[in-house]
Amino acid sequence: MRPFPFYLLLWIPFCFTMGQSSSGDVEQWTTLEITLASKEEYKNPYTDVEVWALFYDEQNREFKRPAFWDGGNIWKIRFAPTTANTSWKWTSFASNKNDAGLHGQTGIFRSVPHSGTNPLLKNGLLTMSKGHRSIVHHSGKPFLMVADTPWAIPFRATTEQVETYAKDRQKKGFNTVLLMTLQPDMKAEGPNKRNTEQGFKRAFNDLSEGSLNQMNVDYFQYYDKIINILIAHEIVPVHQPVFHGFGWKGLDVLGRTIDPKEYERYCKYLLARYGSLPAIWLLGGDHNGKDPGILESGEMLEKWDCYAQPTGIHYNPCDDYLASWAKEGSDHCFHYNKSHQAEEWLDFQWAQTGHNGEHLYHKVERMYANLPTKGSANGEPTYEGMDNGKKGLGWWQGEEAWMQLMHGGTMGVAYGAATLWQWKISPTEEGWQAWTDQATSWKEAMQLEGASHVGLVGKILKDYDLTDIEKRFDLAEGKPLLAKEGELYIAYLNEGGSIKIPSVPLGLNYHWANPKTGEKMPTKTVGDPIFTAPDAHPWVLIISK
Repeated sequence: MRPFPFYLLLWIPFCFTMGQSSSGDVEQWTTLEITLASKEEYKNPYTDVEVWALFYDEQNREFKRPAFWDGGNIWKIRFAPTTANTSWKWTSFASNKNDAGLHGQTGIFRSVPHSGTNPLLKNGLLTMSKGHRSIVHHSGKPFLMVADTPWAIPFRATTEQVETYAKDRQKKGFNTVLLMTLQPDMKAEGPNKRNTEQGFKRAFNDLSEGSLNQMNVDYFQYYDKIINILIAHEIVPVHQPVFHGFGWKGLDVLGRTIDPKEYERYCKYLLARYGSLPAIWLLGGDHNGKDPGILESGEMLEKWDCYAQPTGIHYNPCDDYLASWAKEGSDHCFHYNKSHQAEEWLDFQWAQTGHNGEHLYHKVERMYANLPTKGSANGEPTYEGMDNGKKGLGWWQGEEAWMQLMHGGTMGVAYGAATLWQWKISPTEEGWQAWTDQATSWKEAMQLEGASHVGLVGKILKDYDLTDIEKRFDLAEGKPLLAKEGELYIAYLNEGGSIKIPSVPLGLNYHWANPKTGEKMPTKTVGDPIFTAPDAHPWVLIISK
């Protein structure tokens, strides 16, 4: 991708305005929300008219933002100014040029310096680094992804539960969450309620019929609140529009058969509603990256996302083999985690190593080597507690995270837990096969040991700039090493021992960190290229200026 308002948003400075008005001062990187009221009636406002606005700064640079329908005759435009101490002007446009309430509205405002302390906002929205391997803020501040996968939060959780969850994950060190923006299974059944066994809220009334045309706006107004809570706790949402793989219960996901135009329209709606806040766009979910609407939506985001926030694909595990559930000759497998690799809109590729409890590092190694360069990570390791609480337990998750990072998943690390990902209401709630279940609720699964180990990756590395760091095993005689040669070196020794880095400059600082506890050993000065861990347990070596 090219380099470069919320009512109820009580913790973020914001400003509202109606059309044809001045909205005064708006802080840089906070959201200005513009409300437009249509003069004409539409049978289906979500599908029948397109609305957008163009914003111009003092240098006449253009920023395009789509509008979203918010119920009744109301459309809204959300915009975050990219600079401070700047005068801005805007004009609205509509596909129905005769609707004077939507087309031709204008306004002015002035952006001022950001006064808040939330680093997700004060450092600007997210984009990809110059080397295309890492996420950074628009300020240049690095963002090493430490992700959790509570996929079902948007359609199952209450705001009170999300508050509990976000506090826990922020404390543990997570800064990203992967979300199914809606329940994707066409054959899923249950009450239209949150926090209810078998229940889930409906984003669209016609999803079960294979379409996304009959929107429930109140669903997205509630989703606003969820996103606000996450960002207040410095957690970036990864918006996955409609899943393409297993889904929530494995009951015929819509993503594989959706009309490409409907998929693109929905992605654009998400961009309009949430794109003025920190966001990551995950267009492909758990399949081959070639499903209907993915290419079209990627091209749409390239055109319409004026902030160029990261956009990518998350794959199923069968990148280079035929899965037991896939028929010979089907297109489910052999995608090699590199669909659309050459597309400008594609920023990252996320592999999946499956849920059999195996440590597999060859996937991120291959992705790291693919050209043109894209960000890479293992977006789905074995979730903790899969197969009735048997797999991926405890330190397995810590080892997995560090080793995926070292082998080329330099965009960041990911974690998941059985029953947390599906937001299971109680330990006995039914509806999932044994391989993806365990006898815990979401709240109990949230406290599994492995999450703390993965969160420590971010805590241990938080003071170091890993932007575009390289996989350089060659500098350490084949042992796992990440390096910005001459500046920063990070090694992980799973069983202690020694590592030799012959070319490391003398005089740099180094220390060992315990990846299980976060304990930092005393800092020393490099005087020898051989570094020996404190004992035969896992250790992280950090060498820096």
